[in-house]
Amino acid sequence: MAQITKRWIAEKMRELMKRKSIDKIRVTEICRLAEIERPTFYYHFRDKYDLVAWMFCTDAYGTDITSVASAAAGMNKMKQEILFYKRAYEDSSQNALWHYMLEYFVRRYTELAKEKLGTDTLDPQLAYSIRFYCMGSVGMTQEWVLGDNVTSAETVVRMMFASMPESLKTVFFTEEVEN
Repeated sequence: MAQITKRWIAEKMRELMKRKSIDKIRVTEICRLAEIERPTFYYHFRDKYDLVAWMFCTDAYGTDITSVASAAAGMNKMKQEILFYKRAYEDSSQNALWHYMLEYFVRRYTELAKEKLGTDTLDPQLAYSIRFYCMGSVGMTQEWVLGDNVTSAETVVRMMFASMPESLKTVFFTEEVEN
């Protein structure tokens, strides 16, 4: 039941974000549109930024971060929801979406690296490289969403993978990046 409620609230947030930016949306508006009480909202989310982050993570969860096809499909989903993602990326508050995206992808790549290497801790240089790569990828995704979203998602993903430091490529790709 909790997931149904969260999805319902997220759907209403998407509706609001079609009309206005995050900073102009109030939790009261979200609750009114979702026909819920404020305590229900706060039971599920800390604030509207936590809601937007949950929406992103829910969208990104099934993505294979080392697959061109899967990552491109995720970016194409972003393109289908371009107004939502533009509004989310335009927000520059301390809780901006790109912060959540960065931490999400750093965590995903770190977990995958530990799994592939069979270790509980990563070498500091490898951990730094993951963070460096994720910062660049999130920044380039933001640039793509806000401006150059005419370049195909597949092309953007291939360029990101090609720009990955060699130390990471040897961990994540045992063969050439798939077609």
